[in-house]
Amino acid sequence: MENIANIFVKSIFVDNMIFAYFLGMCSYLAVSRNVKTSLGLGLAVIFVLGITLPVNYLLENYVLKEGALKWLSPGLASLDLSYLAFILFIAVIAAMTQLVEMVVEKFTPSLHASLGIFLPLIAVNCAIMGGSLFMQQRAFVNIGEATSYALGSGVGWLLAIVGLAAIREKMEYSNVPKPLRGLGITFITVALMGIAFLAFSGLKI
Repeated sequence: MENIANIFVKSIFVDNMIFAYFLGMCSYLAVSRNVKTSLGLGLAVIFVLGITLPVNYLLENYVLKEGALKWLSPGLASLDLSYLAFILFIAVIAAMTQLVEMVVEKFTPSLHASLGIFLPLIAVNCAIMGGSLFMQQRAFVNIGEATSYALGSGVGWLLAIVGLAAIREKMEYSNVPKPLRGLGITFITVALMGIAFLAFSGLKI
């Protein structure tokens, strides 16, 4: 249980998808204009990560990697389907993203309209795919650790985008030099936030 909590905290602050790996930057910069929209997209990312990464973990460990199919038949113990990982991971992510889009459109149409094209683009958000690939790389021992990593990564992405959105809302009333208005001051803000998150890299978790 302690290891699961450590993975959760570390994935939020130390291995933050935005500030440690710069994954999902396109939607991060485009949607972070106001807090409400950013919160909606962040929650969608948490949901998609929280569903797809455990499913991909099961696919990886019980279907794809070498020897994973021995539970089905001893004759399949030497079969290695890991070359299909990218295709199946993307298929799972696309299916879950479609589900999220349908739910958001039905229950919060205003949020669906404000997110626009960026909601279906979660399917190609590199932070989502990156989570599954990092799961492969880190070889979590059980689905609990994989789920903890997924939720922590999603929460870290949510904190990053909501934090930037709050700052950008305040900057609307600030006297920003004309050449830096818009994406210019946003890039500087993101860089400073990234430097601030580097302080967490010293945590012994």
